[in-house]
Amino acid sequence: MATPGRIPLFPLDTVLFPGGLLPLRIFEQRYLAMAKECLRDERPFGVCLIREGAEVGAPATPEEVGCLARIVNWDMQQLGLLQIVVQGAQRFRVLAREDRSDGLVVASVEPLPEEIDSPVPEELSGARRLLERIAAEHGERLFAKPFRFESCVWVGARLAEVLPLPLESKQRLLELGDGPRRLEILQRLLTQTSAARGGSGEL
Repeated sequence: MATPGRIPLFPLDTVLFPGGLLPLRIFEQRYLAMAKECLRDERPFGVCLIREGAEVGAPATPEEVGCLARIVNWDMQQLGLLQIVVQGAQRFRVLAREDRSDGLVVASVEPLPEEIDSPVPEELSGARRLLERIAAEHGERLFAKPFRFESCVWVGARLAEVLPLPLESKQRLLELGDGPRRLEILQRLLTQTSAARGGSGEL
């Protein structure tokens, strides 16, 4: 992927992973204008977890590592309320940012390397089986096809999205950029949770 360069940022109380789907309801003028430009020019914006501040009002301070977001669906059934669905693309690091007078945060960013991936090993197959059950129940409502249950990166990212983890933990998992390591951490957390609840420790 080409260097993203300078992009608008959308600081949110969520963490977007590459390949993930994120529905958004946009009503603030700064983000309505941003989304309109991104749709017109077929270009992404950046989603970053908020480090300080809030989603609404004064510009929030974002984390340095975020994910490019491409609009894959949009609808405006009510004037002034834009509903979009974005899909995560490449991770990036913020090099410098500017809070514009209209409240939009614009940043110079560099793309991060593609994540290390490998087939899901047998010792991590419990996490994969859990994701397969979630996908069987919720399907494309949560995940974009193709489903890649053989991929450590894909399985780990999808689990990190749907599991009730602290946002700070999700951010660290995004920054990790190592699919097998991320999945190993998630499997360990799941096993510990199961054991604490009196389960067998198996997923």
